Parts: sequence; structure tokens; C-alpha cells
Amino acid sequence: MKVTLQHHTPLVICSDAIRTCWQSFDKSDNGGEVDRALIDRVGNKFKHASTLEHIVYNFYVEGVSRALLQELARHRMASLSVKSTRYTLKELKDEAPYGITDMERASKYLVLTGVSIVDEMSIRALENLRSVLLEGISNDRAKYCLPESYKTELTWTINARSLQNFISLRSDKAALWEIRDLAKMVYESLPEDHRYLFENSLKEDHLS
Repeated sequence: MKVTLQHHTPLVICSDAIRTCWQSFDKSDNGGEVDRALIDRVGNKFKHASTLEHIVYNFYVEGVSRALLQELARHRMASLSVKSTRYTLKELKDEAPYGITDMERASKYLVLTGVSIVDEMSIRALENLRSVLLEGISNDRAKYCLPESYKTELTWTINARSLQNFISLRSDKAALWEIRDLAKMVYESLPEDHRYLFENSLKEDHLS
């Protein structure tokens, strides 16, 4: 899994949005400590969390499973643009046959769990899919053979308020192990001066 922060809103955009309400622009320090404290006070302590929606992050996420993608789609206050299996399954056609012990080679396409029987069945599903493609079945039919472990990648855009919710829910020990890793990596990819907004959302066992 790889997470790349491609773009983020400067903090001063959020603090200026807050200052719009009181017309207190003259008190801004252009996104410095004064503005950071204002965002935290209004957005978090005073619970006017809608002000945090003015901060937006854009991530490129690679090497996650379709199982994780399904869970990510439940966070509906975000935008996802996902690698199309319909147009990219052709990359499998030129592969040599997969045996159930081809763990390292299969990891190009699959997120492996470390549980032997699960990973072996995923590789069998991958080989079944490859065989179907070689039969000339169209991608939009063949993709119904995809295992949940099949890797994908996506561009993900989310505002700070929704990201707080995501990190809070998905860094919890009850969350899917793979999405817990994603929550930690998303947090770690944030700019240093933005992380204070999410420290209370991240669960303790992820802070180390």
C-alpha cells in the first residue's frame, strides 16, 4: 500500500472562512499559530465542525484491495476515482499461469493476508480469472470473477471534517486490518502543520 498526498488546502483558507463570520481578518497571521488556534477552537472545541469542510485533501492511494475499496465507499462525503477493471484487466492476459505457491508473483495483483489458505484461494481465483480472459470473455463479464483481494488504486478527495470521522472509525481496533493501515498512512502523509486537527481522532495504538 502506498499513500501520496497530492494536494491540500492551506490552513489560512479555513481560518479566513471562520473570520468571515466576525469580519476579523485583521487578526489573521496568514495560517500561523493564531489561525491554527482559531481553527481548533471553532472547528473542534466549539463543535462548529462545518468550518473544517473548507480544508480539502487529495490523495493517490495504491495497492489496496477491492475489499478495502468497498469499505472506503461507505464514507460518502468524499470523492473517489478508481482504476477501472473493465479497461485494465488486459494486463493479466500476458501473465504465465499461477500456482497456489506463487505468493510473491501474485502479490503484484493481490493483497495477501498472511493466512495461507486464504491467500492460496485468492491465487486460484486469480488464475481462474486469467483463464476466463484467455477464453476471450469480455472484461465487463470476466470481472465478476475478481477476488476481493484484487488490487486497485484510486484518487481520493475528502474534507477535513470527513477525514476526522474516517480516521476515528478506521484507526479503531474493530476496523478491517487493511483500512486501519490506510488510516495510519493517510494521517502520516498529512502536512505537519495539519496533523494537530486529527490527533484526537487517531486511536492511541496508532500514535507510536
